[in-house]
Amino acid sequence: MSGFSPKFKETWQRNIDGETTEGKYTLRAITRDASSPAAQKLKTQGVETVQADASDIDSLKTALAGAYTVFAMTLSIYDSQLKAREVAQGRNMADAAVSAGAQYLIFSTLPHVTRISGGRYTHVAPFDNKAEVELYMRSLPIKAAFFNPGAFMQSFHGALAPRPVGDGTFVIASSASKETQFSLLDPVADSGKYVGAILASPGMFEGKQLCAAENQYSLEEIVALMSRVSGKTVRYVQVEESVFRDFLPPNGKDIYSELMLYYQDFGYFGPESKELSAWARQYARGKLTSFEEFLKNHPLSSLEG
Repeated sequence: MSGFSPKFKETWQRNIDGETTEGKYTLRAITRDASSPAAQKLKTQGVETVQADASDIDSLKTALAGAYTVFAMTLSIYDSQLKAREVAQGRNMADAAVSAGAQYLIFSTLPHVTRISGGRYTHVAPFDNKAEVELYMRSLPIKAAFFNPGAFMQSFHGALAPRPVGDGTFVIASSASKETQFSLLDPVADSGKYVGAILASPGMFEGKQLCAAENQYSLEEIVALMSRVSGKTVRYVQVEESVFRDFLPPNGKDIYSELMLYYQDFGYFGPESKELSAWARQYARGKLTSFEEFLKNHPLSSLEG
C-alpha cells in the first residue's frame, strides 16, 4: 500500500494491523525527500520509502508501480496557487494510481462547502479542493473509498486555543454562535481505525464516504470540558465577524471566517452531520478518543502556568 504522508506509519500502522489485515498489506510511503529524518525513521520501522513529487506525475507513476491499494491525501498551501496546485496534485495522484494498475484508491477528502451551502460560502478552498478531487476520482476506472475526517481536536492547541483575558480566566472567540456544532476527531489516534475498516472490507466501502468524528460538540460544550479537565475557567464569546477577521492571518481571513459560519449554519459534514458520522462510527476498528480523553492526554499548554 502506498501513501503520501511522512507520518503514515506512526498514524495508521498500529490501527490497520489485526486479524483481518495482518499479513495482507505491506506499507510503502511516498515522500518528496527520501533522505529526510522522517523518511529514514519510517525505514527503520519496516516501511518501504520512495521519492516522488505530487506535481510530477511521472515520478508518481514510478513510485506507485506494483501498488495494489493507494492511500492519497493532498496538502493545502495558503498562497495564490492554493486551488490550482492542490487540485492538480490530487488529480495527478489519481491518474498515476490508475496508470500504475492499482486496484483500489482511498482518498482523504473534505466536505464541499460551496455546494453544501448552496453558494453562500465560496472561499473555503482547502475543503472544496479536496471535494473536487474526490469528484474527479469518482469518474475514473478504479474502485475507491473516501475518508472524510472531522475537525481536528489538535486545533485547540493552535488557532482555536483559549487565550488569557487578564483576570485568570480564558476565552475562545469567533463569529459563530455558542450552539455551533463541531464534529471532532483525534486524527493521530483514530484515522487508522477508519482507514483500517476500508482495508479490511474494501468491497463494503467502495464508492462510500466515511465521515469520521468521535462525536458532535457545541462550542459551549467544548469550553465546559476544557474547564472541567484543566480546573481553569474557559468561556466562549461570540464576536462580530469583522472582529473575528482581525484575529486571523491575512491569507486565512476569508477561509476561516466563512468556515466558522459554515459550521454554524450547516454543520461540519452538512445538515446530516450527526447521522453521517454515526453511520461511519459503527465501522471504526476500535474505541475512538473522546474530546475529554484528548484533553487529559494532551493538556492545553495555553491553560498552563
